[in-house]
Amino acid sequence: MPRRRNSDTRTRAEINIGWCEKYLHIPEGKFVGRSLKMADYMQDDFRAIYDNPDGTRRAIISRGRKNAKTFEAAAILLLHLCGPEALNRRNSHIHSAALSRDQASLIFNLACKMIRMDEALNNNILIRETAKQLICPELGIQYRALSADVGTNFGLSPALIIHDELGQVKGPRSALYEALETATAAQDEPLTIIISTQAPTDADLLSVLIDDASAGHDPHTVLRINTAPLDDDPFAEATIAKANPALNIFMNKKEVLAMAEDAKRMPAREAEYRNLILNQRVETNNPFVTQDVWKACGAPPAPLVDLPVYGGLDLSSVSDLTALVLIGKRDRVWQVHPTFWLPSEGLRAKSKKDRVPYDKWAREGFLETTPGSSVSYEYVARWLYQLFQQYDIRKLGFDRWNMKHLKPWLYNAGFTEAQVEDDDTKVFIEFGQGTQSMSPALRDLEAAIKERELAHGNHPVLAMCAACAIVEGKDPANRKLSKNKSSGRIDGLVALTMAMGVAPMMEEKVDVQTMIF
Repeated sequence: MPRRRNSDTRTRAEINIGWCEKYLHIPEGKFVGRSLKMADYMQDDFRAIYDNPDGTRRAIISRGRKNAKTFEAAAILLLHLCGPEALNRRNSHIHSAALSRDQASLIFNLACKMIRMDEALNNNILIRETAKQLICPELGIQYRALSADVGTNFGLSPALIIHDELGQVKGPRSALYEALETATAAQDEPLTIIISTQAPTDADLLSVLIDDASAGHDPHTVLRINTAPLDDDPFAEATIAKANPALNIFMNKKEVLAMAEDAKRMPAREAEYRNLILNQRVETNNPFVTQDVWKACGAPPAPLVDLPVYGGLDLSSVSDLTALVLIGKRDRVWQVHPTFWLPSEGLRAKSKKDRVPYDKWAREGFLETTPGSSVSYEYVARWLYQLFQQYDIRKLGFDRWNMKHLKPWLYNAGFTEAQVEDDDTKVFIEFGQGTQSMSPALRDLEAAIKERELAHGNHPVLAMCAACAIVEGKDPANRKLSKNKSSGRIDGLVALTMAMGVAPMMEEKVDVQTMIF
């Protein structure tokens, strides 16, 4: 394989581009077999990664589908396996990672095709199909494709990691991603390449990484993203081109435009089209509220003192998230104050399971932890009693499912039978979880959000619940929040919905009319 000459005046990126165009061939598609002539946007990727004056530790490449992201990743893999980038990384390891075996094999399969198309590559690289491995014996460098569904070898020390379609990871954590990233500590100049279309929500791992890179906190992180602005006409060719730099080069433009027409004609397909083709951060299911609209209500909530207060309590079963949301209206805006509980034992394991940073939120004061391995109803009852002494809580809606276990502790904490049982004086109100109770409450909550008559302070646990919440139902009059279809925990939004459901929406107007009369 070629060696770098001391007299070579080309930049590192130019050397790598030259090597790719000399040894690599297009492995599939209408130009299959042709020698690679790297597109301008790919060359710009290489310059951003390899000519970064600060050095590159992580590079994120995000575009719409079929823009040859996987091909570009395979080219980078070969550069570090046997090309110019391999010369100073002898006896090192390279990994590509994905959520599934099929996804993990894509980069490996493309690299194999390119190897077999070139005599020099084929003579220097050993292919092990069953193990999904490539080996350069001369340099002692090994590559292997890994997937989350077969576990992770924590003993390796990769010099290059390629994360394929990281946007498929739900939540801000991935065990495979964290295992590989922490395994690079022994390398002098490790490099991580992330290739993916955008994740659906702000709370997902790829979105967290992209937002951090966009803020410019780390000069060693390179962000190469093509996405269509949300307020552009999503079906216009000019909009499509913003997320797809290969549209007029090698993409099947006719097919892409046909997808746009399908999405325009069938609204059920629009969200998927926006995410995969326009590379927009859009939930592909049927979310109750979009992220932008939710964030628009992120003003800090005012105190609830001296206000009529209403609440919703979503009780957990044993060790799940328990949510309490109190609301009070001040200056026509509902002030939202949530409280969340999880058991203190096993909190880290729960964070990994749900792929959300419960442990971090607990340290920051956004999540309360109860002693032991389950959420103690006695603990919740005492907390409620203290709140009732502090605020003028008029009604508190709850799901009857777990209320029978809480009632004895309410009496033990100091609540009276009149507050809990008496139809005329009780403040604890049973709230059904079906469409009959949920539909009007969701309508009122939706109206408050759209009119920005809600102030939730962007509480991170409540924001997670809102981002995960999926609505099911045939029409606006028959809707409910679905925990089964939602992508994560929605307990906080359920509690907020119940609070809105037990609050008298027209209370201010009725009071004024009474005074006039």
